[in-house]
Amino acid sequence: MCKGLLGKKLGMTSLFLPDGRYVPVTVIQAGPCVVTQIKTEATDGYNALQLGFEEKRASRTNKPMSGHFVKSGGTSYAHLREFAVDDPAGFDLGQSVGTDLFQVGEKVEVVGTTKGRGFSGVMKRHGFGGGRKTHGSKSHRIPGSVGCSAWPAKVWRGKKLPGHYGVDRKTVRNLEIVDIRPEQNLILVKGAVPGAKSGLVRINKPKY
Repeated sequence: MCKGLLGKKLGMTSLFLPDGRYVPVTVIQAGPCVVTQIKTEATDGYNALQLGFEEKRASRTNKPMSGHFVKSGGTSYAHLREFAVDDPAGFDLGQSVGTDLFQVGEKVEVVGTTKGRGFSGVMKRHGFGGGRKTHGSKSHRIPGSVGCSAWPAKVWRGKKLPGHYGVDRKTVRNLEIVDIRPEQNLILVKGAVPGAKSGLVRINKPKY
């Protein structure tokens, strides 16, 4: 069995479960992914499948990758990722892999890239409380003094300061699958998933 799948975050909504609970869910378009390469322990040192997700025009694909895609049917894909597999002999090049890998009630981990927020201050980036707004204060959203006096006469690496915020790879574990709609290639997981709408996500079966 393949250990995961590529997908696209479509957004969030909420729904009623059969037991009457009303839960927030993230809708993920999971696949369909196509096997573009099969790696075996004999030839590569490990067992894995390279999966392609989201077709793209052949004119946007360079010649080396076009030759690579010919082996799996000739269709070009925008995203390629490797997933571990127990027995690669059970898969063929060009085979489609979909939501049948997962079951309702199963716990999965979802990997995504967080939203980019550009250059942000300490209140937005680190949650600082900010300075007082009255009694003549002119320090409202700035970090305040960071000087270290005579020793060590420098600012330590890692000090919480303004800077680039977001566009980080984040993993959310133990997300419960509350519904699967195979005819639409949709998986609904309870809770939030990192990233913006239409962002690429990786759905992994937990290793434990």
